[in-house]
Amino acid sequence: MNGLALYLSYIKNCLRAQMLYPTAFLLRFGSQFVITITEFGGLYALFLRFSHIRGWSFPEIALFYGVVSVAFAIADSICRGFDMFGPQFVKSGDFDRILLRPRTATLQLMGFEFGFTSLGRVLQGLVALAIGVWLLEIDWSLGKALLLLWATAGAVALFFAILLLQATLSFWTVESLEIVNTLTYGGIEAAQYPLDIYAAWFRKFLTFVVPLGCVVYFPVAAVLGRSDTTGVTPWAGAVTPLAGFLFLFVAFSAWRVGVRHYTSTGS
Repeated sequence: MNGLALYLSYIKNCLRAQMLYPTAFLLRFGSQFVITITEFGGLYALFLRFSHIRGWSFPEIALFYGVVSVAFAIADSICRGFDMFGPQFVKSGDFDRILLRPRTATLQLMGFEFGFTSLGRVLQGLVALAIGVWLLEIDWSLGKALLLLWATAGAVALFFAILLLQATLSFWTVESLEIVNTLTYGGIEAAQYPLDIYAAWFRKFLTFVVPLGCVVYFPVAAVLGRSDTTGVTPWAGAVTPLAGFLFLFVAFSAWRVGVRHYTSTGS
């Protein structure tokens, strides 16, 4: 069985296990959607009170919001093994079993628990995207649609990388560090708005350190025809989502270093 077939088998088994309790599954799926759609409702209420944020309208923000929500939900679904890596594998010593199997640790951890309930957040993000597209007066083309998909893919890679770095830190800290959540959940909140509303130092951090601006802000602004606000040309905005994949490459390099330095608990 090749890697893809094995991964699909993992997903199938995860779905079968979760559907043993269909009511619980549906409640978790529904709660993910309701909670996140309520957050989006709060965003709408903000714009009812203030018609714009530094010149950005609600439909434009909805487009940012939708891309980030969909990207994080997809990354969270396929990276649950890395998200719970510290206490689940390092602290308990179960990572030893992962290393003994004739498959890569990355593939096994990606298939450890597929987060089907996170798809409720994907649905919420798609709703936000649909509202933004419906309300925006944009001359849509295939190129702009592909750029939006490319930005989403770059954001998925970036959030994957952040969760991977969180797991890598567990080789030395054993427990997952809560400070990493400032880059995941905090990053979600920050990337849901255009970067130019933040202070200069924070914009630089989200561009050159954790490139959320590269994978979301610049390409989405290019789709909206607001590249003049970002200071980046539209063609550059089409290239910047590549930063998410470069960041993922760096994260995988750090992960391999962590695996080489792993020492078992002996349990």
